[in-house]
Formats: sequence, structure tokens, C-alpha cells
Amino acid sequence: MIRKANIKDLDAINELLYEVHAIHYKLRPDIFTDGVKKYSDEEIKEILQDNNRNIFVYEEDNKVLGYVFWIIYTNTNPSLQSIKTLYIDDFCVLENERGKGIGKKLYEYIKEFAKVNDCYNITLNVWNNNSAYHFYQSLGLKVQKTILEEIL
Repeated sequence: MIRKANIKDLDAINELLYEVHAIHYKLRPDIFTDGVKKYSDEEIKEILQDNNRNIFVYEEDNKVLGYVFWIIYTNTNPSLQSIKTLYIDDFCVLENERGKGIGKKLYEYIKEFAKVNDCYNITLNVWNNNSAYHFYQSLGLKVQKTILEEIL
């Protein structure tokens, strides 16, 4: 079942946040800090109360196995079209549950949610060396832009 997250899901959300952060730390320890998570409990509680950003969870047998954090915004840059976008801020399925179709179900759910909310597109950021990169491509997402770096 996929549903909007609630405060009772806080521990499960935190477990997933730590798990996805560990992936990022392993890929880029020069950028990410070890042993932390992206959002504090207070920030998660605020997100759960926001109509323009929130969290959907995938639950099976009363256990949260995955989540998607999302934000809906409309571009205000006058040089670009004023389009409504659903941005996937964070996406994770428990490591031992990957490969079972949960991520695909979460994405299909968020895609339908974006359509119902008249969004023009869905965007997300992914590190090129993250295995999720190929997962997102398999869902039909394509590169929109690229950020290049030179480490000094």
C-alpha cells in the first residue's frame, strides 16, 4: 500500500534516510558527512504538515519499506516557461527489499499524483555513479541537465 506518511512513520523514515545517506557517503565521502541524515525530526514533522511538499510511503504488513519525499513548485524565473514541477527530493527503498518492484510502484504512484496535480514534469537529482541512476533511466527518466565539477 502507498499512502501519505504520518508521524507514526518517523522511525521508519529515519531508517531510510540514514540508509540513503550512507549510499551517498560511500559514493562521495569528500562531499557527504558520515553517519547523519538529510532531515531532522523537526523538519520531517514540518514536511508532513505542508501541502506543497510531503512524503509518500510504501507499506507492507504494517512495515514501511520505502518512501518518496516530494515538492511541487512553479518556476518563477522570467526567462523560463512558468511550469509546475514535481521534484522528487528523496527516494529510497530498504536495501533488503530492492529488486521487488517497490521503487517502480512508488514512482508510478508519484507520477499519477503529479498528473492529477497538473504538473508539467517530474525532476530529481541523482549522482552519476549511484546504482539508482540506471533504475531511474529504466523508469523513463532522461537527463535534463548536467552539473560538471573540477575538484581543486
